[in-house]
Amino acid sequence: MTDRPPPVDGPSSEGSAATASAGSLLFVATVAHTIDHFLIPYALHFRARGWRVDAAANGAVDDRVLQGAFDHVYELPLSRSILDVGGLLRGLRAMSSVLESRPDIVHVHTPIAAFIARLGVRRLPAERRPMVAYTAHGFHFYRGGSTTTNAVFLTAERVAGLWTDRLVVMNDEDEEAARRHRIVATGRLVRMPGIGIDTAMYARSRIDPSELAATRRAHDVEAGVPLFVAVGELSPRKRMADVVSAFALVRHPDARLLIAGEGHERAHLGELIRKLGLGGRVELVGNVADVRPLVASATGLLLASDREGLARVIMEAMSLEVPVIASTARGNAELVGRDSGFVVEVGDVRALADRMDWLIEHPGEALAMGRHGRARMVEQYDLARLLTLHELLYSSMLSERGREEH
Repeated sequence: MTDRPPPVDGPSSEGSAATASAGSLLFVATVAHTIDHFLIPYALHFRARGWRVDAAANGAVDDRVLQGAFDHVYELPLSRSILDVGGLLRGLRAMSSVLESRPDIVHVHTPIAAFIARLGVRRLPAERRPMVAYTAHGFHFYRGGSTTTNAVFLTAERVAGLWTDRLVVMNDEDEEAARRHRIVATGRLVRMPGIGIDTAMYARSRIDPSELAATRRAHDVEAGVPLFVAVGELSPRKRMADVVSAFALVRHPDARLLIAGEGHERAHLGELIRKLGLGGRVELVGNVADVRPLVASATGLLLASDREGLARVIMEAMSLEVPVIASTARGNAELVGRDSGFVVEVGDVRALADRMDWLIEHPGEALAMGRHGRARMVEQYDLARLLTLHELLYSSMLSERGREEH
């Protein structure tokens, strides 16, 4: 959905951490898109510091971007369904082959790949096992989730937690759950503010005002007309139907809504737009290579999801000084805070509409919200800070490994 931020060179705003001694690092995810979307800056950062950095995921060998960013890429024929036993077994066999490259650290993302990778490492002889870090982008068991699904994923996380050297969480709910269920020992639980965002790249100053005007013209939105934007996969989890239904209740008939993304709910959303008589005011714009001009031209960003980890799209909007109206899905309130937008209950369509009206009717306060959001992103979530935190993470893991070997 969004363009990848470039690597950050030089010390972070927190000061230069002692870079971990160069080793070998393997990133693993279920699908290549996850690595492509989040981890390219990490690969380039650590390779520039002498590390060998590889990647493994479904679709990795066909991804030219990954081939250029990593030393080597491996194919993992994983399914995104935990019920696909055949896919899990194929993935485990492939993972065993990948581990023959002898990485020092395996850093896994996404739950299915994380379970398979950790099981593959566990099956190795003790003297050959790399250290393992798992970043949870929102546990797949969560408040409001189905009892059966929660039980399956919680059981998997508790079992695989026994094989995890560092569990990285990025929001209050997941940290509390990890501690309550004792998924890992306290000393192996790490809190990080997401995966980071390049606030220099996601800055209004990087976007020519003519681009903002051109973006509005491309969608027949005149200057000064209130414009709301939603960005994400068109899937039930993102609850884009709530966004459309809420927009139908907005009191300002000139307001517009653009929804960027693709997914199997596109046809359903199109029908809902027609049913509500919003054909001239709501547009499904599909995937957008660079969302910055689209988001930066908006009055507000909308996110109605029922499940998140630490939503990247909120971070992008706040970095671009755009107020956010988000659901109470975990992580959202932590990002938005009390001064950068609004948080409403999941499924509360009326509240979404009311907050859109408020932003339209209070332009001065909305601008202040945008400035507060930008300041928070720069101070707490900047990519340079996250790169430094990962240097410290890997350094501690390699030091621990060295002590164990002696």
